[in-house]
Amino acid sequence: MKPSQTVRRVGSLLVKTLLAALLVPVALAFASAATPPPPAQTNITGVWVIKIATPDGNVRKFYFNLKQVGEAVTGRMLFGPGRGIPISEGSLQDGKLHFVVTFGRPPRTRQSSWNGTVKDGKLYLTAPPFPGRPSRTFVAERTSAKALLPPPRLPLPALHDVPYNGLARTPPMGWNSWNKFAGKVDEQDVRGMAKAMVTSGMKAAGYTYVNIDDTWEGPRDAHGNITSNRKFPSMKALAEYVHSLGLKFGIYSSPGPKTCAGYTGTYAHVQQDADTYAKWGVDYLKYDWCSASEIYPGPKVHGYPTVHQMRAVYQEMGDALRKTGRPIVFSLCEYGWDHVWTWGPKVGGNLWRTTGDIEDNWNSMIRNALAQLPIAKYAGPGHWNDADMLEIGNGGMTNEEDRVQFSLWSMLAAPLIAGNDLRTMSPATTAILTNRDVIAIDQDPAGSPVKRISPSQSTELILTRPLADGSHAVGLFNLADHPQSITVNWHAAGVTGKKLRARDLWKHAYVRVSEPSYTATVPAHGVVLLRVR
Repeated sequence: MKPSQTVRRVGSLLVKTLLAALLVPVALAFASAATPPPPAQTNITGVWVIKIATPDGNVRKFYFNLKQVGEAVTGRMLFGPGRGIPISEGSLQDGKLHFVVTFGRPPRTRQSSWNGTVKDGKLYLTAPPFPGRPSRTFVAERTSAKALLPPPRLPLPALHDVPYNGLARTPPMGWNSWNKFAGKVDEQDVRGMAKAMVTSGMKAAGYTYVNIDDTWEGPRDAHGNITSNRKFPSMKALAEYVHSLGLKFGIYSSPGPKTCAGYTGTYAHVQQDADTYAKWGVDYLKYDWCSASEIYPGPKVHGYPTVHQMRAVYQEMGDALRKTGRPIVFSLCEYGWDHVWTWGPKVGGNLWRTTGDIEDNWNSMIRNALAQLPIAKYAGPGHWNDADMLEIGNGGMTNEEDRVQFSLWSMLAAPLIAGNDLRTMSPATTAILTNRDVIAIDQDPAGSPVKRISPSQSTELILTRPLADGSHAVGLFNLADHPQSITVNWHAAGVTGKKLRARDLWKHAYVRVSEPSYTATVPAHGVVLLRVR
């Protein structure tokens, strides 16, 4: 290449380079004006709170404790300290948030898919529709992580035995709002139920208590006194109405800061609340553990508190009720943790739940009933094993299965707490709940324990129980899905004597029996219940 050509080539390259240097910023400027770069994405790691004003006058809160790494979002949906559900399938892309929450345990799980956006430092979250509830959009705001911490733990009292209050000499009988109404119960429902208890014949059959479960609670006033919410304008007036019908009035709380449904609990106000209940005219308290686990967490192996913690917490309320001077039945609800039947009487308890919550179906009902058999010896006058409330008349079981539950609960000497709508129950349901022959087994003053005399793995369940007058209650239960003949040996059932008389308590008729045994054909999921003298 000639020198002149080299100079021209270099010169041309310099010109092109200079033009490129001059033109690139211009091009970038035009490109920037046409397609601006996306704004930096907000990292949503942290605690967010949603506040919902409810029709009953409360403000409910629930939280999201979120962690964002890149576009992936994990965390938990929380209904209070320690009460959370993991978030899965979470992502945040271009300001659009998506995650899935799975409620329940297999096989009864339900997924809830949430979507939302991030705007002005807030999360706009749209919850999916639930049965009977349309889709809703909530606004979540950032809050301090301290919001997820439980209140400071107060010292527990030294253990001692609370004297027996003299109540519940036989298993309590009444009605409770939860199974049918859950959080939808209000004062008119309770007044209607009390009246129906009288007009249906239930009061005459022995039912006494009209009990409100969770969601009656309002905020505390300036002096720390518990108040009722808008659904229950005056608890004192409601108690007076129930008493005017010759019935007794029951209420619900939790030793934790919140009840199971997230309403105001009794924590740090034990004596104050007991005094309030007494002023209102309360005759029965169901005390549900719930968020007390946030204050007194248990070992990771089991997840529930130690016997010492739980016993001290319930003892504190047992003492407080006693100090009010009002006779109040004390119902412990802590799901059978740490063998409550061994220490329930020592904290002033008259009855104690021995299982998780019952559901309105055959399998749940039978599971709760069978769990009582190994601990039957711990029940007796003034202190009873509670297999949870009756589901009779709620529609999840047949009339035959409802008769089985009523028969089982009576053989177990379990509390008979109805959980249906007493105002609209069918004649069949009324007949079951007011069967005085069966109720007499439950209310037998001896309170003797039931005994199983059939093999534990059999679909034949034969129960026997001695009664105060020397007779025996004998139940033949068919757990199979088809009818079958069931034979009871009288000697094994503890029945002696050559001349036997037996009354079928569901047919309301005497049946012919003789030594050494009796055989009956029992329908699928059915019962033959006898009183043998």
